Amino acid sequence: MDADTRWLTAVWPFVREQMPAAPAKVVEIGCGPRGGFVAALQAEGYAAVGVDPQAPDGPGYHRIAFEEYRLAEPVQAVVASTSLHHVADLDEVLDNVRAALAPGGVLVVVEWARERFDEPTARWCFNRLGPPAVEGEPGWLHQLRDEWAASGLYWEEYLRSWAAAEGMHAGEQIVRGLDARFHRRMLAVGPYFFADLADTGEADEQVAIDSGEIAATGIRYVGGSAEPGGIGPRR
Repeated sequence: MDADTRWLTAVWPFVREQMPAAPAKVVEIGCGPRGGFVAALQAEGYAAVGVDPQAPDGPGYHRIAFEEYRLAEPVQAVVASTSLHHVADLDEVLDNVRAALAPGGVLVVVEWARERFDEPTARWCFNRLGPPAVEGEPGWLHQLRDEWAASGLYWEEYLRSWAAAEGMHAGEQIVRGLDARFHRRMLAVGPYFFADLADTGEADEQVAIDSGEIAATGIRYVGGSAEPGGIGPRR
């Protein structure tokens, strides 16, 4: 099972649990070339679509940036899995999400707090990397490990420069933006790297988090739009 499949399989129960009843309309932001959770949602009876410049071909997929996508009508749920930390304008995207959600709608976000990716956590991950899934095409953690070693920098300095070059938003920035626009229903931190590691499951990463060996860098957030006639989120 490749890393993408492992990730989708592990996260799907959380996403599914938050969904309103089918056949609600659902949009997944940044579904990626694998299509994210769209196929699973469609199989459950949801009117689900995926929006991503690299979305696959097929019914329900739109190969366009979410900032440029125009909905015919508001939807009952929006899913964003590891897609917000690298958008160009976080505020614009979150404003568009708020506009896309119908009153009483739900937003499900799975994200990464890159600012919590400290050196002990990095070394724990790097020590558990297997060979690249495709020879000659190293994964993102392989690339980080090799580029860090070649840089000669302290980890924290290297990570800051890498995140700045990638235009990457911090997890705390994402959560602040979400809280400014939605009613927070749930916020939890936990595993994030397991799908890219060899012989390491989500439970293994959680044990390392619980023992204090590594930091929890995964974010799971559930928010809701205002009910009809309700007050807006606290700011």
